[in-house]
Amino acid sequence: MAKELLLKYGCNPNQVPSRIFMQDGKELPIQVLNGKPGYINFLDAFNSWQLVKELKEATQLPCATSFKHVSPAGAAVGTELSETLKKIYFVDDLELSPLACAYAKARGADRMSSYGDWIALSDTCDASTATLIAREVSDGIIAPGYTKEALSILKGKRKGNYNIVAIDESYVPDPVEHKQVYGVTFEQGRNDLRIDKDLLQNIVTENKELPESAKRDLVLALITLKYTQSNSVCYTKDGQAIGVGAGQQSRIHCTRLAGNKADIWYLRQHPKVLGLKFKEGIRRPDRDNTIDVYISDDYMDVLADGIWEQFFEEKPEPLSREEKRAWISTLTGVSLGSDAFFPFGDNIERAHRSGVQYIAQPGGSIRDDNVIDTCNKYHMAMAFTGIRLFHH
Repeated sequence: MAKELLLKYGCNPNQVPSRIFMQDGKELPIQVLNGKPGYINFLDAFNSWQLVKELKEATQLPCATSFKHVSPAGAAVGTELSETLKKIYFVDDLELSPLACAYAKARGADRMSSYGDWIALSDTCDASTATLIAREVSDGIIAPGYTKEALSILKGKRKGNYNIVAIDESYVPDPVEHKQVYGVTFEQGRNDLRIDKDLLQNIVTENKELPESAKRDLVLALITLKYTQSNSVCYTKDGQAIGVGAGQQSRIHCTRLAGNKADIWYLRQHPKVLGLKFKEGIRRPDRDNTIDVYISDDYMDVLADGIWEQFFEEKPEPLSREEKRAWISTLTGVSLGSDAFFPFGDNIERAHRSGVQYIAQPGGSIRDDNVIDTCNKYHMAMAFTGIRLFHH
């Protein structure tokens, strides 16, 4: 392993020189097996690796995440996919290992945001997972290892230039970390807080019931938030993030953004969407974009412009606002995590519209009573974790 890696440039082409290295002169805990990862690639790689490493430790399941611009677009554990999810994630033609299931869910929940993602896997990448990755648009991957077949498959991406990084899973960073802003060095203790089901014991609502599936999903939400640019909120269901709202100045905007993503994820499972008849040869990204337009309120304008003829074999019947509202009203069992307290009950009102029944948040607002009362109105169960998870 090398002590430093020279990079083409930093965040932008004008930011040179650029490199990554260890301050103490030790060897880097990674090996570049293929490609030439850049500055932002490595920021995604190290943040995403921490997420899947901690999620694996908390759940004992294989885990994957899909990162874009130093925040997760999706994260998931390796539980089996339903036939519907296999279809909307375009993997119904593949035999999926548990690790491949984790990536299919992490990549599939918000396919628009995951386009050109950085991937992190908690376990050695197998051929099943590599086959799935090979047909999606992606910048690179970090994992503790790769089977010979998986490495061969991945090296075939991007004309042989796909970024493949192996990390030493035994590496432990120093307990104090530093970074510079405007020539000034910041120092803080590394956020090594362990997140597991023990954080969910202080249930402050009238409803005290948290099923094991909800505990798993809340732990998933909180670990995802730990590596999401703040402010942030995360909706989860069935072992996967279905909506991440990152980097918003207002908590309610996080809740709305993540909730809208969760709604789109669920609307993609509507029978009318599943029944769309695309023309042969339409690429997956174009299908994703077209499905999002079909779901949106702008679709009637698209119909009027005749654009549907480019993508569909026959003119699709619109999905009305009433049909969308009726469908979303059937979404239940969703969990919600927040990286800081909810200041008002309006966040709970918005979460309720997207099927949220279980919540984990730090608590500590002067309006906690209002937030709790709003949860009680909808018979939600909410735990106060007592910990904030800001990440910058």
